[in-house]
Amino acid sequence: MSQAPSRVEARVLLSGLAYVESPRWPDGRLWFSHWGMEEIVAVDLDGNSEVVGQGPPGLGWATEWLPDGRRLVTGQEVMREEPDGSMVRHADLSGISSHGWSEIVVDGRGNIYVNCIEFDFLAGDAPAPGIIALITPDGSARQVADGLAFPNGMVVTPDNATLIVSESFTGTLTAFDIGADGNLSNRRVWADGLGPDGICLDADGCIWTHAPETHECVRVRQGGEVLQRIKIDRDLFATMLGGPDRRTLFMLVAEWHGTDKVDEAMARRTAQVLVADAPAPGVGWP
Repeated sequence: MSQAPSRVEARVLLSGLAYVESPRWPDGRLWFSHWGMEEIVAVDLDGNSEVVGQGPPGLGWATEWLPDGRRLVTGQEVMREEPDGSMVRHADLSGISSHGWSEIVVDGRGNIYVNCIEFDFLAGDAPAPGIIALITPDGSARQVADGLAFPNGMVVTPDNATLIVSESFTGTLTAFDIGADGNLSNRRVWADGLGPDGICLDADGCIWTHAPETHECVRVRQGGEVLQRIKIDRDLFATMLGGPDRRTLFMLVAEWHGTDKVDEAMARRTAQVLVADAPAPGVGWP
């Protein structure tokens, strides 16, 4: 018999931000995309923050790192920062989609997965099925999944065997097997009844994600059982496990009142980085 989920308390680490997404934990700090400000920001566990890079204009872009430490930034193209600070195109994805690229994850073999929603969300276009593309270490690219309902955050398990992606428009976490060649197969529902956006995975095989109907960040196991709940007073855009032992849960939150209120929310600076203690350390990628 399953037990009632435990409650965890959150505290504010950083506030007064526009929109925040794509959290990562390299080099002892949380790095995140500061949407609307065209910034990449890093913050330590004491709340000391600085701008550490530049991102593209608008919303929807993410950051990630190659195994050799070079940083990637998504947007209309996937760009790579060279050691001298210059930005170059990492791979030619023009034959796969012209709508730009959003979330990104680099697995333990150096394979890069990026996704695209395939319509202009902020312009109010009719939704279209989204896709996932694979960029291999040799720089070649191909589509490996389609038919996704607003693909969002992704994680890869520590054994490089499974990719889990948020389908935000259906409230579903969807899993794929990863083949030796990086291709995706055996699509299945990992958990549903959620509001998933950016996600992270822990050593117990659980995912931290959003439960918008109850205004909570929740820790769920495969199948959808909720093990922990954290009350939040605004929408959850992404989660990441970091800290010295990867047991600090970071939650990136902001008010969201629809695409027609984006500028207003950014001007009001409603976004925050919250932290809480997690019961299990983060694993896998990112």
